[in-house]
Amino acid sequence: MVSKTDDIPASVPNCNPVDLADEAGDGAQDDSKEASKTRLKDSCGCGHSADTAIMNGDGAHERTEEAESKQDGSSETDGGEESNEQEVIVIQDTGFTVKIQAPGTEQFDLQVSPQEMVQEIHQVLMDREDTCHRTCFSLQLDGNVLDNFAELKSIEGLQEGSLLKVVEEPYTVREARIHVRHIRDLLKSLDPSDSYNGVDCNSLSFLSIFTDGDLGDSGNRKKKGNELEQIDCTPPEHILPGSKDRPLLPLQPQNKEWKPMPCLKVLTMSGWNPPPGNRKMHGDLMYLYMVTVEERHISVTASTRGFYLNQSTTYTFNPKPANHSFLSHSLVELLSQISPAFKKNFTAMQKKRVQRHPFERIATPFQLYSWTAPQVDHAMDCVRAEDAYTSRLGYEEHIPGQTRDWNEELQTTRELPRKNLPERLLRERAIFKVHSDFAAAATRGAMAVIDGNVMAINPGEETRMQMFIWNNIFFSLGFDVRDHYLELGGDAAAHAAPTNDLNGVRAYGAVDVEGLYTLGTVVVDYRGYRVTAQSIIPGILEREQEQSVIYGSIDFGKTVVSHTKYLELLEKTSRPLKVQRHNVLNEKDEAVDLCSSVECKGIIGNDGRHYILDLLRTFPPDLNFLPVEGEDLPPESQRQGFPRQHRHRLACLRQELIEAFVEHRYLLFMKMAALQLMQQKANRDAKMNIPAITETTETPSESNADTTQTQTAASDSSSAAEISTDGVSPTENNSSTASQAATDGEEKASKPATNGPLEPTATQNGECKSPLEGKEFEESIPGLAQAKELAETLVAEDGTCIDPKSREVVLNACKAVGSISSTSFDIRFNPDIFSPGVRFPDDSADDIQKQKQLLKDAAAFLVSCQIPSLVKDCLDHSALPLDGATLTESLHQRGINVRYLGSVLEFVDKTPAKAQLEHFYRIGISELITRCAKHIFKTYLQGVELSALSAAVSHFLNCFLSSFPDAVAHLPPDELVSRRKSRKRRNRVPGGGDNTAWASLTPSELWKNIASEAKSYYHFTVHCESVDQVVEKYGLQKTTLLREISVKTGIQILIKEYNFDSRHKPAFTEEEILNIFPVVKHVNPKASDAFHFFQSGQAKVQQGFLKEGCELINEALNLFNNVYGAMHVEICACLRLLARLNYIMGDHPEALSNQQKAVLMSERVLGIEHPNTIQEYMHLSLYCFANGQLSTALKLLYRARYLMLMVSGEDHPEMALLDSNIGLVLHGVMEYDLSLRFLENALTINTKYHGSRSLKVALSHHLVARVYESKAEFRSALQHEKEGYTIYKNQMGELHEKTKESSEYLKYLTQQAVALQRTMNEIYKNGSNASITPLKFTAPSMASVLEQLNIINGIIFIPLSQKDLENLKAEVQRRQQLQELGKIEEPTEDRPLELEDTIPID
Repeated sequence: MVSKTDDIPASVPNCNPVDLADEAGDGAQDDSKEASKTRLKDSCGCGHSADTAIMNGDGAHERTEEAESKQDGSSETDGGEESNEQEVIVIQDTGFTVKIQAPGTEQFDLQVSPQEMVQEIHQVLMDREDTCHRTCFSLQLDGNVLDNFAELKSIEGLQEGSLLKVVEEPYTVREARIHVRHIRDLLKSLDPSDSYNGVDCNSLSFLSIFTDGDLGDSGNRKKKGNELEQIDCTPPEHILPGSKDRPLLPLQPQNKEWKPMPCLKVLTMSGWNPPPGNRKMHGDLMYLYMVTVEERHISVTASTRGFYLNQSTTYTFNPKPANHSFLSHSLVELLSQISPAFKKNFTAMQKKRVQRHPFERIATPFQLYSWTAPQVDHAMDCVRAEDAYTSRLGYEEHIPGQTRDWNEELQTTRELPRKNLPERLLRERAIFKVHSDFAAAATRGAMAVIDGNVMAINPGEETRMQMFIWNNIFFSLGFDVRDHYLELGGDAAAHAAPTNDLNGVRAYGAVDVEGLYTLGTVVVDYRGYRVTAQSIIPGILEREQEQSVIYGSIDFGKTVVSHTKYLELLEKTSRPLKVQRHNVLNEKDEAVDLCSSVECKGIIGNDGRHYILDLLRTFPPDLNFLPVEGEDLPPESQRQGFPRQHRHRLACLRQELIEAFVEHRYLLFMKMAALQLMQQKANRDAKMNIPAITETTETPSESNADTTQTQTAASDSSSAAEISTDGVSPTENNSSTASQAATDGEEKASKPATNGPLEPTATQNGECKSPLEGKEFEESIPGLAQAKELAETLVAEDGTCIDPKSREVVLNACKAVGSISSTSFDIRFNPDIFSPGVRFPDDSADDIQKQKQLLKDAAAFLVSCQIPSLVKDCLDHSALPLDGATLTESLHQRGINVRYLGSVLEFVDKTPAKAQLEHFYRIGISELITRCAKHIFKTYLQGVELSALSAAVSHFLNCFLSSFPDAVAHLPPDELVSRRKSRKRRNRVPGGGDNTAWASLTPSELWKNIASEAKSYYHFTVHCESVDQVVEKYGLQKTTLLREISVKTGIQILIKEYNFDSRHKPAFTEEEILNIFPVVKHVNPKASDAFHFFQSGQAKVQQGFLKEGCELINEALNLFNNVYGAMHVEICACLRLLARLNYIMGDHPEALSNQQKAVLMSERVLGIEHPNTIQEYMHLSLYCFANGQLSTALKLLYRARYLMLMVSGEDHPEMALLDSNIGLVLHGVMEYDLSLRFLENALTINTKYHGSRSLKVALSHHLVARVYESKAEFRSALQHEKEGYTIYKNQMGELHEKTKESSEYLKYLTQQAVALQRTMNEIYKNGSNASITPLKFTAPSMASVLEQLNIINGIIFIPLSQKDLENLKAEVQRRQQLQELGKIEEPTEDRPLELEDTIPID
């Protein structure tokens, strides 16, 4: 096993590495579990704890790999000095135990930590099985009441072993309401209806059905031996390879746990509320009405002292206590005395509730909606009814002053201090919490607006123009009001602007400059309308916009104003966001200085804060979709038919693209500088015969150099270094840099447009055909690495103290790559170029020309580098999209907008290896079609009135998916139409047209529209007139299309088997459309410190230092939990990696427990059939198998296969991995025939997607051969193993161990075959009395199956000697150095947080 014990711990400031080395050895040997718990207090000689080391190492990760020390391999050492000493604060203090004494229960121990608040103990008690029914109590220590919001460490006398008493407190109306709400939550705790209805951040999880409860305890339940007999391995028909059936029902298997246990029939507020005055003075707070399971109707008084039965009935009010009334402090105690069924079922239910995994119950940070649901009975529910009519948001009744001032909360959290780690954690936690509350409130408000439940602030205007304020949030609709966007594309522009604005808000939020504020922004698409929700700048509503805007323009650049404070603030964002400061002319032809686009407005609120809004042009325009008179794009773009007309003129480049483009230019810049330097050096050496100056200025200062910082700005965008362009596209000879190098427009690729002394020798290499031919010529030049280092230092020194010759080198290189500074590399964009209505002063004409060229180059870079690199990544399977969402993500990571989807598909179509991209092409087509359908659906829905909504949606789905040729819409029946049809009152809800135009849509018309939408929006031709043609031609599945369209538009349908292919009746009726949900876009605040730990942990692991990696990732997990709470996508990635490390380090139970959490979290946060969830299921099944839980492993794999079939179908490279896993496990439990079906399917898919000569295929052949061997069919086994042997021999050579292994196995198979033949002959010859030597038929050992499972899942254990370790370490360091010089531009993984710990076998 690769375990690097001899590594020095990450940087420990000012202590001598020599004495560390020997200590580290013993520290690192510790058991990993211990390490994560105790955090290795002294892992190094000096007294810092390991935390310290880690904390300081972190400083280095703020910068990119470029800057990280060139001198030695341990990349973290020099970061220590600059991260301030005060960061060394150990976060986890040691916990202690207190005793808790609650009325009516035994006292118990509770583990607490000093940071916790008293309130958190309250929460624990309200969740515990024996105390969960109490809500109104205080905790007392020696008779003193503890303050709820005090931290435990601040309480005098609280220590190990203290006794806390739970003391019942008198109720108030608020406390009584909270109590009733809590009891209702306990009664509903096993009921999934909140998850189906998408409320209160509940979501579904089905893992426990497949693992029969919690995995932890069942690990040791059954012993391996007898488990074999009990397994029923046959999967349902629809999961077997080759099955065409795609049922929907198994998506949400019925959970036995969810069978309701009736405790109460009815619990509602009584009609006698509120209590009359004289009863108030007796302490009555409110009255409840209930019906018990035994059909007893009771009326209950909630008084200050507790709950008791009164004598009221439905029609007579009698508040006197009933004859035998018990006064109970808790409703549960009262009901338990009255109703035996309640007592029995409530106890059973709480037992079940506490047994569920906490991750199944915790609320998620953002609401997830399910696109399918079973028919759920609608039961009476007082709390839900009350919530519907009060504006309860988040937890308003817990906040004084009722409605929340969202803007104040959002901005105040930004202002929290952030000097050291604890402060930053607090700040990020607050920011995250407010954002998720705001997103929930904004969503709820947007739905209320569209449903017509909110009064407009300008009710006189027509509906499209109305604006709304609700709960301190401002709502506007995505229509072009007052022709604001007339020149930019009208309603299409008004629809695109909010998402662009949101991207701007996200970008400025990520840069996080002190003193610059953005608005909380959420974009909600609901029922065909786009609603923008924003927090309100204090005072903005009292004044006219003209007065308040003191920076920017309110009329797209006709009048422009500027402001020094804004310029100073925006200047700080200009480098990370790559925005160039520039002048524009205002209406008086005066130059005005701006550091953003003209649309960006600066407003100082009444709170004195500087706000910026309308950030829709934060990023530069995309010229491929913006035809401009008299401007020509570079040939690479023109060749692919750009520029193309787009719906609107707001198309801009993505931030990821800008990052990738700048990174690409930086490599180019370094290469050019290096080549020129070498040239000079060669000349000088020739003249003077003295050794050239080398590392003269190799000082650490280079880490803060200007240059390196340009790239770091978005080191968090996962694609910063994602330009692997080695020999990608057929079209790309040297055109891409012809235009880049020759900025002055002379298209001579061989001479970069420099006017420096460039000798011919340099130019032939200096053609700088982007990094394409980098590898070839770099190896051929001896001193290039030195020259590169030299170039680094030149640039670093910022143009001072260098000899003029070198300065000239930098100047030339800067000029060639279009840098705005002539002494260092610095590329920025002017976002106002090509904006209609913006005029620039004459003296900057030169600059503007350069900026235009830069934009054209960026547009060409997208087409000629990024799209080919995406396709290349799909070919070598480093990008593996499974559905529309993951496809979009892969595009976005490379900076490709979805409007390029057509171009990407065309590019795939022309690729020679098209057959190996079939899965990608298919997903692309289905994404394109469903997006076109979504565009049409949006306008279709706007014309539908609320009462016909379900009919309209089912009609649309029938036209889209059903083979039934004449789908007819069902209009709402006549008996509902009122007799007196007064046409006067027009309801003025946005969704209020009473037209029935939607009913006339026909399938053929819809598909014509889809084809024309594909042509006009994506410039792609879809050949089809009906859904069946599309399915046939592109190999799509109707279920997949249904899932994609439902998820994109927020439709929820009844889960049942739909017959799409019937030609006699439509597939959907209106009863099957259950709901329509909003689709919400919002900012996702990040946990920056945690993320840096996570990245450094990943880096350590990839270098083979598993132990250190594991500690860093455990630390990251703590920090993530600190910021996000327990549930979040990033925590999920963290747990997955931890589980994988636990597994590699041999701690299988721990791996199982972490991976189980990862699966649950993925189901809850991303969705039960999200591609990530499918992957998590696969990992979990491997760890289950390793733990000897074979039947569970199989169930999990079958679930993963079902989901995969549902989401993308059988024909996908990932399916081969899944089927190999299933086949191996089945082989292990001796189900040979079944096993062969899966393994042979895997073989077919691998051959198709990896080519018949791939090592993956060789492995597949070997696995199939092993099963045939177990079946004693030696001929077939030999045949497959021979195929495998041939591949190994051709790919790896005769001497490679794989080839040798294979040939050994062939010999063994031949012997077995011969022996078998001999035995058969013997039997034929001598009949029954033949002497038969018993044949060795071996059932495969679990160990051998596990070994193969590890191999196919990319986990390899290699026994290493000390010497191997040394070599490996040296190799890792060498590669790192090469990487820093940009020699190896490795494509980074497509999934931002995925770890490939392969030591390559393929």
